[in-house]
Amino acid sequence: MHEALEITRDGSVATIWMNRPQRHNAFDAALIAELTQAFTQLGADDETRIVVLAGRGKSFSAGGDLNWMKSAGEAGFDANLADAEKLAQMFRILAELPKPTIARVHGAALGGGMGLASACDICVASTQASFATSEVRLGIIPAVISPYVLRAIGARQASRYFLTAERIDAAQA
Repeated sequence: MHEALEITRDGSVATIWMNRPQRHNAFDAALIAELTQAFTQLGADDETRIVVLAGRGKSFSAGGDLNWMKSAGEAGFDANLADAEKLAQMFRILAELPKPTIARVHGAALGGGMGLASACDICVASTQASFATSEVRLGIIPAVISPYVLRAIGARQASRYFLTAERIDAAQA
């Protein structure tokens, strides 16, 4: 049973819905753990042929939950390292899933939300979707998501967006 996710099935297609609309599907420790578990289970499930990742509410995912990030700022080195390793593991499992993955993006896909879209094999975006690696506005680098963003848009464009936090609309993406 998940608190922050809902998983629906249509034949061999499993859709993972991030279900924290009031927080714009922003990551916290619980969502990261549930996504990791869902990706792992669906990757091993012979009945599942395709995994779709989507978000409930106005946003696909706003990246890191500010309250979670604030608590990280108050935590020690070891706790922060453990959290970063869990986040990196979640992205790695998604990127290496042995089934096709599709990001179904609407609204904002910011920071880690852009990372999720980039880690999927295919990204389908509504005309209202927008993407950004907005971490620079908080004085941090998009370290955990950078391999997936680089893979999706190339080194030159990734460098540009990592440094500027520019919004990328659906047509440009």
